[in-house]
Amino acid sequence: MKNFVAGARTLGAGFGLLVRSPRLLVLGALPALITSVLLLVALGSLGYFSADLAAGMTPFADGWPEFWRGSLRVLLAVLLVGGGVLVGSVSFVALTLLVGGPFYEHIAERAERGLGLDAGGDGAGWWRSAVRGLRDTVRLVLLSAVGAVLLFLLGLLPVVGQLAAPVLGALFGAWMISLEMVGLVFVRRGLRLADRHRALRRHASTVLGFGLPAYLLCLVPVAQLVVVPAAVVGGTLLAHRVLGPARPEPAAAPPHR
Repeated sequence: MKNFVAGARTLGAGFGLLVRSPRLLVLGALPALITSVLLLVALGSLGYFSADLAAGMTPFADGWPEFWRGSLRVLLAVLLVGGGVLVGSVSFVALTLLVGGPFYEHIAERAERGLGLDAGGDGAGWWRSAVRGLRDTVRLVLLSAVGAVLLFLLGLLPVVGQLAAPVLGALFGAWMISLEMVGLVFVRRGLRLADRHRALRRHASTVLGFGLPAYLLCLVPVAQLVVVPAAVVGGTLLAHRVLGPARPEPAAAPPHR
């Protein structure tokens, strides 16, 4: 329980920093707003064309009686829209970080400087770090999509699935948002996505203390605009907690005379 509370405090520290610096709050809210608008447009388009998509996916039902053909296509249209909403909700943070990468890097660096944390990296340079971050973000989006589909299918099971899916969905969302928010520090140090999994597993209760409230707050409309930048700061602190200070490269040995 102590570690869980410590994880929640790292998220609280992120909120504290933003309250003291409204400029950073506005800077961090902008990518979240852009992502929200893009997802709403995408989901609106999916809802508008869902009937046509369902008809195009079921040509075999053209000769069925109208009741059964219509029922099948309505059900498929609902599943398409529901799946889109679920995928959008679990991938929202990863997409926001992709859209607002430079903004959140600036916010994280300000937090590190303000707290006297080691901001050292592996010296790869901005371009290589950006490519690493993009690669890991794409993997996280795909992992989120797969997890969303599995949870959606689980939720279709009567009774057991309807009880288990929300709980497992919250735990999955908490883990994913933690993986995403510690990424800035891990990428800067040249660590891969698998390294994030290993490091966070060693501090599972702390990670859930951070990720669970962050994920649940991100489900609240509009609150996402504040929660995401606060979680970026909290995730930066969490990354330093699980990794410790960056280890300097060993100095080259002097040549023998």
